[in-house]
Amino acid sequence: MRAKKMTLAALVLTAGLSLTACNGDGDGDSNAGGASKDSGASSSSSSSDSGSSSSGSGSGGDNASTEASKGSGSGSGTGSGGGQVTTGNCKTANLEFGTAHGMGEGDLIVSLKNTSDTCSLKGFPGVDLRSEDASGPLSAERSKVSAPAVVLNTGETTRFTLHTPPKKDGDDGVFVSAIEVTPPNETHSKSLSTDLNLPVGADGEVFVDPVGTGKQ
Repeated sequence: MRAKKMTLAALVLTAGLSLTACNGDGDGDSNAGGASKDSGASSSSSSSDSGSSSSGSGSGGDNASTEASKGSGSGSGTGSGGGQVTTGNCKTANLEFGTAHGMGEGDLIVSLKNTSDTCSLKGFPGVDLRSEDASGPLSAERSKVSAPAVVLNTGETTRFTLHTPPKKDGDDGVFVSAIEVTPPNETHSKSLSTDLNLPVGADGEVFVDPVGTGKQ
């Protein structure tokens, strides 16, 4: 009887140990599986964060590059040209001429209106007086007035003054029916009708001011 009891007790003990071992392995697998899941989630989260960071970095780099490109282009555009405007000399063919008597006796104001693209004038015009009463043309001498630089946009007008000595009543005079005007730095002239009375021997007493002076 004692031997059977011991054998039965041994079987019960062995079975208990076996069940304990099985439960221990199951818990270990469960914990391992949980750890594996946590590790995978952490890895996935890390990968997602990494990808987000990489995407953000790439987007920022593209924007920075775009902004830098815009800034460079704008600076280049502003720098070109230097704000300088280059104009050529006004041509006789592109000027519309007119005459009017000035405030002073014997003064004649000659106007020049630009009918073409922007151009410039600087200096004294050439003025020759034509008269049937004189043996030849009378050329005006230059005054001592300084010549300014004049820029004429399309449709703008500038002037100069021709000074002649007045004829006194009773004195013989010379009637001037036309003047020929040559703009500064030009070779072509324009004939303008006028009615000036000069005293005989007016040579050396006819002067012209530079373009852009006097009342404008």
